[in-house]
Amino acid sequence: MNGERNLWSARLATDLRAALGILAALGVVPLFVSSPYWLGVLIVSIYFALLALGWNLLAGFTGQFSLAPAAFAMIGAYVTGLLDYHLKAPLWIGIPAAIVGTAALGWILGRVVLRLKGPYLALTTLSFAEIARVVIGNSYVFTRGDQGLNVPSLMESRVGYYYLFLGLLAIVLLLLYRLMRGRAGRFWLAIRDDDIGAESRGINVVRYKTLAFALSCAICGIAGSLYGTFSQLVSPELGLLLQTGLVISMVVIGGMGTLTGPIVGALLVYLSSEWLRTVGNIQLIVFAALVIVFARFFPAVLWGLATRRR
Repeated sequence: MNGERNLWSARLATDLRAALGILAALGVVPLFVSSPYWLGVLIVSIYFALLALGWNLLAGFTGQFSLAPAAFAMIGAYVTGLLDYHLKAPLWIGIPAAIVGTAALGWILGRVVLRLKGPYLALTTLSFAEIARVVIGNSYVFTRGDQGLNVPSLMESRVGYYYLFLGLLAIVLLLLYRLMRGRAGRFWLAIRDDDIGAESRGINVVRYKTLAFALSCAICGIAGSLYGTFSQLVSPELGLLLQTGLVISMVVIGGMGTLTGPIVGALLVYLSSEWLRTVGNIQLIVFAALVIVFARFFPAVLWGLATRRR
């Protein structure tokens, strides 16, 4: 048992070092990229990396397949935007409120749905995501509906936003590393591998599943909140199933159950998506095909192949 624990800790430490190396490389990018457009593309790719890390905590480390990461990013953005629109609340209140609100909603939803398994859990979270999007889109008086809601900007500089998102990504990465090295991480892995066996060993399966769900939702919520201040406009399109599909493809291509995989996958998928815009709107076709190819022929995916070669 101690040998397995030491092996997992060693693998996780290697994973963290690789992820921090990527973040260090991203840290010097603004020294060479001055285009506001490409800085914006990189900021959005880091936003998707945050969503990918949040979804990977739930699906990759805990084994719970949710289809609502984009919906919680949308909700987090709307919490911040609505507090400003209706109450004129400053962003230093609106952003923490988005974290607390999405975490609380995730905890409540988790208590309801996480007794379900497999396709039932996926369909339930998909239903929630679509209901949330439709309600926001149709509540014109309260949310301005499909016209979108203006959100004040946190800062004017795109370079400042770039480092803000990058710093948040580093914080989330270190938080997940600490959690996965600790008791909660071991319990999540046990639940992923055999939830019945984990429960027979005295692990409160529903409690730890709910904790993972709430934390995943909070990560998506703060990412959506900051994205709203960056774009200065939030709309129901943030919660489209298309956005969730992108997040899932990022994690699957990069490597589920790792820290580095979602970051690499987010950068590759989103930057490739921007490049593919020049040759037609075929991003989903290409990424769906890549997911099928990787799942069939390269189940270890990018991070697994890299560590295997090492």
